[in-house]
Amino acid sequence: MLIEQEKNISQHTSSRNTGKVHAPFLYDPEKKKTFAKAASLGYDLWEKYSDHKGLPFKRDGVLEVALDEKGINRLYTYLKWGDENGIAKSDLLLLDKNEVARMEPNVRCASAIYCSRDASVNYGALSLALMQDIQSFGCKLLLGHKAERISYSQGDYTITTNQGTEVNADYLVNAAGGNSMDIAHMIGIAETYTDLHFRGEYWQAPLQYHDITKLSIYSVPKHSEYPFLDPHWIVRADGRREVGPNAVPVFGPYAYTWRKNLADMLPKIVESSRTSARKVVFDRQFLSLAGSELKSSLSKTAMINRVREFLPQIRPSAFTQRGTAGIRSSVIDKAGKFVPDTLVLERDSSMHVLNYNSPGATGALPMAAKIAAKMMEGGLLQAASKHRSLWDATTIAEKMKTQSAAVF
Repeated sequence: MLIEQEKNISQHTSSRNTGKVHAPFLYDPEKKKTFAKAASLGYDLWEKYSDHKGLPFKRDGVLEVALDEKGINRLYTYLKWGDENGIAKSDLLLLDKNEVARMEPNVRCASAIYCSRDASVNYGALSLALMQDIQSFGCKLLLGHKAERISYSQGDYTITTNQGTEVNADYLVNAAGGNSMDIAHMIGIAETYTDLHFRGEYWQAPLQYHDITKLSIYSVPKHSEYPFLDPHWIVRADGRREVGPNAVPVFGPYAYTWRKNLADMLPKIVESSRTSARKVVFDRQFLSLAGSELKSSLSKTAMINRVREFLPQIRPSAFTQRGTAGIRSSVIDKAGKFVPDTLVLERDSSMHVLNYNSPGATGALPMAAKIAAKMMEGGLLQAASKHRSLWDATTIAEKMKTQSAAVF
């Protein structure tokens, strides 16, 4: 059974994202091993699934631009990571500024990487298609029920929801996104970790700018050790162009509005004061960067001007409509450091997927196959008959070749 707190699935991060199928050249193969491997396998799986369902899979590529010498050095690191993460050399090209100008005449930069193995999709629509599939396989859905209490006794879990419903299970998979840390803490797991939340905001580009580029344009982040992204120029699967996201610190995983953010503020401050998160939130550089992100939230001009560094033709005054905001939840370890990779923790007949943020959507199918294969090994699931499956979970899990984090 799948328990979902909303009245439908895919109401949060699964739909509130850039819709990109990311090639893993941006991810350190040592520090982000699981993310990188899942993203590497995810491209082909999403392409096959999109074709099977008749949903858009736009093979459009991406430019990662460097604006200065420091950024160019980073591009060389990305080339190395891309090679180590399995991207073909023909799919990842280093361009000088003149080659960039020939490819995208309106882009200004010192150098760039062009990656052809990058695509645009609608993850919300893909998630709904997956929901229909799991129902056809016999999975039951309990929608509009939020897990509020979980007890464990003699090998069985009892999950009590906000509707008063009790669900019994002999195995629990916690893949609850922004709520996953809270659920893990309910049953005494991952207690040395905490989470911080960041709202990513977007501005929709007016029609007059829709022909300014063919490709999405990303820029090398100035502070890669923090989850603060320099906003991108995004070309979506449906043709919309957007600027975003920033990364504004907020107090909860669903703080899309300032009212909701204020409601979450006191509980999160109390929690953070008791955990290692206080080492982050009182760090001087973090506070400075957080202030800059807040400025980009309050000032449209501050946000758009970041993208004008490589697309100088756009003007903030032309942007009049905000896009859809999404929230990323990042995990902090006991030393007060951001955890770079996803955590898959197992204990007491339960599995917890924590810190699963970008490029999480890209790697979602390989991660699901990894979890399913693990459960099949334990006799908790049976493999679907071959004519009903587009892929073999055991084979994909073997390709992942990553071990669950052992912290207990």
